[in-house]
Amino acid sequence: MSRPSSFDHEQLLACARGDMFGPGNARLPSPPMLMFDRITQIASEGGAYGKGMIHAEMDIHPQLWFFGCHFVDDPVMPGCLGLDAMWQLSGFFLPWLGEPGRGRALGVGKVKFSGQVMPHARLIRYEIDIHRVMRGKLALVIADGRTFVDDRLIYEAADMRVGLFQSTEGF
Repeated sequence: MSRPSSFDHEQLLACARGDMFGPGNARLPSPPMLMFDRITQIASEGGAYGKGMIHAEMDIHPQLWFFGCHFVDDPVMPGCLGLDAMWQLSGFFLPWLGEPGRGRALGVGKVKFSGQVMPHARLIRYEIDIHRVMRGKLALVIADGRTFVDDRLIYEAADMRVGLFQSTEGF
């Protein structure tokens, strides 16, 4: 099966609407919670572990919603949104492989914040390395991720886990 190796913003919005992977299957969040503008590269091979990788980007501008409310008079992007972006990308990998179900973040082993995103920044870049993919009753991806702002590493996450569920009731 041939899968796209990149996605533009309109394609990501189609995924958020449920138009990409079909009814009852994974979706990306809609804006403003969609935390990247494009997936520049996705592959089922390569990355640090040879099991796949995803690279994505988000353009930064001072009018982004989170700068006005976190914190007032001290605008900064919440670090948890960067972590969420890495979970979003990790979870996108499973339906891109053809796995059915709705995605849910299931945890992270370790997170390190060593910088921040300020309104004067220009670009956030995410790099996700797939560590393991489990396919069975529960489709699960385990990945490591890095977030860069203007080419400077600011967040690292190890052992992010995202699963796909046929039913999310009671989850």
